[in-house]
Amino acid sequence: MEKAVNEGVHGEVRDEAGGVWSGSWVAERLGVELVGEDRLTDLLGLALRRNPKRAHLLVSNVLGKHVPQSPSVVYGHGVELGRRVRELLGAEEAGRAVVLGYAETATGLGHSVADGLGLAPYLHSTRRPVAGLAAAGGFEEAHSHATSHLLLPEDPALLTGDGPLVLVDDEFSTGNTVLNTVRDLHGRYPRRRYVVVALVDMRSAADAGRLEEFAREIGARVDLVAAASGTVRLPEGVLERGQELVARYESGAAPSWPVAQFPAPLEGVADTPLPGARGTARTPPTGPHPDDNRIDLHWPAGLPDGGRHGFTPAHRERLEDALPAMAARIADALPVDARRVHILGFEELMYAPLRLAHELERTAGVEVRYSTTTRSPVLAVDDPGYAIRTRLAFPAHDDPADGPGERYAYNVAGAGFDAVVAVVDSAGDTPALHAPDGLLARLAAHTPRVLLVVIPSYAPERPSMLPEPLRGPAFSSYAPEEVGWLLQDLSDVTLEAPTEEREEAIQSGGAHYAESLPVEYQPSERYQELFHAALDDSAARIAQATGVVTETVLAERGPRPVLVSLARAGTPVGILMRRWAQHRHGLDLPHYAVSIVRGRGIDANALRWLAAHHDPRDVVFVDGWTGKGAITRELAQALEEFQKSDGITGFSPEIAVLADPGSCVRTYGTREDFLIPSACLNSTVSGLISRTVLRADLVGPHDFHGAKFYRELTGTDVSVTFLDAVSARFPEIEDAACAQAKELLAADRSPTWEGWAAVERICEEYGIHDVNLVKPGVGETTRVLLRRVPWKILARAGAGSDLDHVRLLAEQRGVPVEEAADLPYTCVGLIHPKYTRGATGADGKAVSV
Repeated sequence: MEKAVNEGVHGEVRDEAGGVWSGSWVAERLGVELVGEDRLTDLLGLALRRNPKRAHLLVSNVLGKHVPQSPSVVYGHGVELGRRVRELLGAEEAGRAVVLGYAETATGLGHSVADGLGLAPYLHSTRRPVAGLAAAGGFEEAHSHATSHLLLPEDPALLTGDGPLVLVDDEFSTGNTVLNTVRDLHGRYPRRRYVVVALVDMRSAADAGRLEEFAREIGARVDLVAAASGTVRLPEGVLERGQELVARYESGAAPSWPVAQFPAPLEGVADTPLPGARGTARTPPTGPHPDDNRIDLHWPAGLPDGGRHGFTPAHRERLEDALPAMAARIADALPVDARRVHILGFEELMYAPLRLAHELERTAGVEVRYSTTTRSPVLAVDDPGYAIRTRLAFPAHDDPADGPGERYAYNVAGAGFDAVVAVVDSAGDTPALHAPDGLLARLAAHTPRVLLVVIPSYAPERPSMLPEPLRGPAFSSYAPEEVGWLLQDLSDVTLEAPTEEREEAIQSGGAHYAESLPVEYQPSERYQELFHAALDDSAARIAQATGVVTETVLAERGPRPVLVSLARAGTPVGILMRRWAQHRHGLDLPHYAVSIVRGRGIDANALRWLAAHHDPRDVVFVDGWTGKGAITRELAQALEEFQKSDGITGFSPEIAVLADPGSCVRTYGTREDFLIPSACLNSTVSGLISRTVLRADLVGPHDFHGAKFYRELTGTDVSVTFLDAVSARFPEIEDAACAQAKELLAADRSPTWEGWAAVERICEEYGIHDVNLVKPGVGETTRVLLRRVPWKILARAGAGSDLDHVRLLAEQRGVPVEEAADLPYTCVGLIHPKYTRGATGADGKAVSV
């Protein structure tokens, strides 16, 4: 076989326009300039797109997305970038690296970089959710037409190591996408080093310093590797002028400002000969293509089709072994007289078609070009100085989660290919692909032969069902009918760490608070006396708040809600609400406890279990109290992400709470900030259950979050004592609670977020850089004193017995209590804002711990 030309990264980048730069058309009409290295114009052309956020599109000549290119050139550029990363990192760090590519454009490039790096596992983001598979992260691409990216590794441990993370995109334009990614992932899986890789670095001078500043902010090293660098100069008003130009071209009208004679645009679907098109259109078929157009590759069983769920070095070895035989099957199916062949990949499916094309080019003795279909809408103009000469439009054919829409193949029509081999995964092999207006029919109008390769869509293995809820007395000291815990039992795992070590690790970014547990506080005899005194004083007030919030829920959410408490502070409240419904209405409401973790969301597997057993519209989330509303926001965001990833709708983000001093929710028992005795203690007032745990080595993709059952603390357990003391007061406050609920139902209960505003004021006044270090309200202040390293306590002037236990804890820990005016809360706890062991406060004195 003759070896194909242009092999390797330094091969020729074919200039189909005969020496005319494929960005000159846009540059002349809009004044857009590429400034930088000479080779930028070899690597990039320009086009205009239908996008309200950015008028121009940098069109890569070596990426294999919009411009058909030699696969050896495309693959060679990615491999070369990977080799440069390996040189930068050194052999040891390169051996621990993980590569992450961006959907859809850089999925193949990222995979090629991983190949050049060596033995690095690879993962790419995706816009295709998989039912039942929890996202390990996600981020936004602000300038894109389709913004939401999901990370769906089959093995979440892929993202949890401490080796370098290599992030690969086709262009580095503003840095926003990378910053969003690193911000999301560093909060979940912090690491010391990141490497950003792009074909072109096109940041402006204003954006150039942001990456370094961000690296200092998170305390990590961030390097950048690019094939070429420069910047795009955009004149004032370019977005509006570009949009007008696109609109007028697509409508067939002339532009409103003087320019040179325009060539004819290639609009819509190129099914018939178009002005200036190269080649002759053929009549499309009227039905599905016959089976003899299919090529069975004998794709290896169980081999992933790409990096959507992870691609390991072992997968790479299997693919390399299978490539020669698969490429030979394609070569055997080509027409005998074929001299110019195009391999067309499918949106995110870029790497497998690229490797097939590369092997075909290397062995088959034909000229091979490679590109893929795309979601991105771009204006087509048949001019040598414009990067997108022709456009084929066709309906989406993989039942996308965001609904039907138009998809495109650029620069394929009229390019003179003797055969086009469309490569899709099995999720894309639908009737829409074979329809009269589908992709295969569109291609058949422009080439004598269309062949189809279908690669099996890789589906990560998932368990057939989730476990049943844990119940007492095997898990918790609550009666089994009071609550079912959608958690896994980690009682035999050592998770506790000293408070000071945890605080230092959390604030340094070295650990997430949910990855360990504080040592359980053992109350002194004096403190226990305060708890019982507080319970005697507040039982009736808690009972009334319980009645008010339960009556509100029953009136607004239906007669048989499913109570789902946010473990663990919400669980005693959920049990009290269940008891009220039974006392007042004779209802036996289901009640479960689930985990929610700030910064990581609610347990998606728990939501799946709930959706499988109940109508999500009946679920009411329950918590103890609000502080500044962080969990309220966390729940709303998590449910939105869950709906996108799983397609399950109906869960309401509204939380019902006993007390809402921060004015963050609509459904509450009271907005007073008073002592709820269940906040005074930890597990011994919460069924002997720990705070929930989320750590990748303990919680797999198909597991519930974890928690511990402290059976050894049974002797000091007051969980049921607390519940009984409150529910014993139901009869005496019943009428008052029902009357108050009726008043609230008729009132405006819209959240004002007064608490959040107060927290921001406190941050500014006390020089605290992170709102998460300010814990407002009696309950949150108590948690600071029990679990964190407190700096100081702010108390509202005149606060009485509600703060007795706070003052005692503060005294025991040597923490000052300061009176403050204009607090919407009874008190506010401040975590030390720059804690390391031996740190000092604002007054220069050492913090007592």
